[in-house]
Amino acid sequence: MIMNVLIVSIAGGLLCLDRVFIQTLISRPIVAAPVTGAILGDPYTGLIAGAFIELLWIDRLPIGAYVPPNDTAAAIVIAACAIESGRILGHLPQGLIALAVLIFVPFAYLAQQMDRWIIRGNEKPANEALKNAMSGAPPAIARKHLFAALKTWLLSAGLILIAIPIGIGVMTWSYPRLAPRIIRGLDLVYGLLPLIGTAVALNTIHLRGALPIFCAVFLSATVILHYIRSF
Repeated sequence: MIMNVLIVSIAGGLLCLDRVFIQTLISRPIVAAPVTGAILGDPYTGLIAGAFIELLWIDRLPIGAYVPPNDTAAAIVIAACAIESGRILGHLPQGLIALAVLIFVPFAYLAQQMDRWIIRGNEKPANEALKNAMSGAPPAIARKHLFAALKTWLLSAGLILIAIPIGIGVMTWSYPRLAPRIIRGLDLVYGLLPLIGTAVALNTIHLRGALPIFCAVFLSATVILHYIRSF
């Protein structure tokens, strides 16, 4: 498990880096969580977790100076904690996935504060890079870009590395001790999460072209889920 957590943390840091550096959309939860699941041998659970988180924050876009909740880190931690906790407990019920979501949705806001801190910390190097540009020193500018990317990766990976073992410990200790009615409630939450996410997603249809995009994502996810479950 230790090696799995370490690998997921390294890969998770790279996926989070896509939010600010590469921006190829592999940082979206619908991609990041299945990648995490694939690393841990359970892409189906990763896809479920990623779909939940993708819908919850589909209307939060990084426009202007706004820094959205870090749904990438949350999706990675939720998928990893659910899969590893299920492996330790010997089974992965729907309620365990719902418990992971409930515990780690606030984690996106913690990671959001880290993102803001990173952005503020990059203001000074950015100003220095402008001076380097005016003085004709491209290598110095490149070093500052690489250092900023390395810092973002290390902090993101470190935060994920700390969160996953804590989450696994909390979930494996608490879930077997929950009363049957609470477990039934978690199963109900699992069924309600897609409805909540869909309601959030439908709020974006006033944007031009958002409804066709949403329908395409929904259809694609349905087809992928059917394909995975057939194996």
